[in-house]
This record gives sequence, structure tokens and C-alpha cells, in this order.
Amino acid sequence: MSRPDGRKSNALRPVRIERGVLREVPGSVIFRAGRTHVLCTACVEEGVPDWRAGRGLGWLTAEYDMLPASTGRRRPRNRAGNLDGRTQEIQRLIGRSLRGVVDFARLGERTVWIDCDVVQADGGTRTAAVTGAYVALCDALDSVRAAGGIAADPMRGQVAAVSVGRVGDRSLLDLCYDEDAKADVDFNVVMTDAGRFVEVQGTAEGAAFGRREMDAMLRLAERGIRELMAIQRRALGRRGRGGRG
Repeated sequence: MSRPDGRKSNALRPVRIERGVLREVPGSVIFRAGRTHVLCTACVEEGVPDWRAGRGLGWLTAEYDMLPASTGRRRPRNRAGNLDGRTQEIQRLIGRSLRGVVDFARLGERTVWIDCDVVQADGGTRTAAVTGAYVALCDALDSVRAAGGIAADPMRGQVAAVSVGRVGDRSLLDLCYDEDAKADVDFNVVMTDAGRFVEVQGTAEGAAFGRREMDAMLRLAERGIRELMAIQRRALGRRGRGGRG
């Protein structure tokens, strides 16, 4: 059985990261994984939420949405205070993933707003959002640091995410929509450059899976995430752990 785009089972979709796509935003990225395209922005504001104030620590929060025509068939916009469950889940995932690699003491009492908007969807939008948002975050914090607002680099690691699943008797990396729709098992995996998992979301859509199959899928996801981290570093022009020079 061949994949819709002819890839090998352990191959990522073609990935492209374009930085600086919005002139007025310190961190803005278009992340493309095949036909999935996500606009990721990072804005830094002075101050933190009231519950965080007075502790000398910063904060990061994320919002996610799909543009109405991103799937080819118009979907209604999410209204403030009326987000569907899937959107809320993905927003929390993006926030957790990025907070895990930020030193908030170094950031100081500032809030980073991450916005991820799906321009075109073909599967893997949440993992694309995490991977692209990391690059936007690095650019935004570099901008604040260059302006003298931050003395030391707040980034303490690197993070990326990818999907993996079982379709028939095969484990596949980085599922497109057609594969995801017929997968028996679907995983979304978020991992840091230290090899630590931020999140593993795994569901049996068909038959239940065993430990050996799960371990094989996690190994495949780790391979894909390592490749994505290398792409992030190249996009940022950096080397080594955390993508820092």
C-alpha cells in the first residue's frame, strides 16, 4: 500500500519554515508541512495576569483557530467565549508545549501571546502549530533581548511535535488527512531536544493496540521530531541544543 503522496512510511511531508512574514510582529512564521499551512505569531507584552503578578515570573499563553476556508468547505468562526472543545484542547497543548522550554524568571514579568491560525488544513495542524510556534517564539524573544529588555536568553530548550499512526498493518509518520481519517491508531507526540515528552496523545480509533506497537510508534515519532528540530535550527540559523548558537 502506497501513501497518497508516495512517501516512505518513516518520511515527513516536505517542510518549509518562512520567518518574518508580518512586518509589525517580532515573531511571525508560516509553517508548511505538505498541504498543511499554519501562520504562527508571537507577541510580547509588559505585565502578566493578576494571579502571576509580583513574583518576577513571566507567562505564555496560546490561541489557535482554523480560518473559515482552511478545509475547503467554509466553517463558522469560533467566537470569543464560545470555543469548541477541540480548539480549547489544542490551545492548551500549544501553551503547555512552549511553556516547557521557557525560563520565566529570565523572561521577567512579561506575557508572550502565541497565535496559531490554520490557513490550509491537511492533517497534523496541532503538531504543525507547536513546531512553527517555537520558531516564532525564538524570534520574538530575540527581538526583546536585542532591545535590552531581557538580559539573558529565556529559552532553555527546543520543542517540536509530529503525528504518527497505524493504518492497516503499517506505522506511518506525519499523517495527512486521508491517512488520519482511516487510521486505526492515531498519536500526537510533543518532545523536547532533551528527549523528554511534553505530551503523548494516543487513541485507538479501531482495534486496540499493544505495548510493542506503541513503542514502535513512539520511536518513529522521535525520529520525525529530531528531523523537525534540525529544520527549526536551520531556519533560525542556529546549532546545538535548544537551537541556540
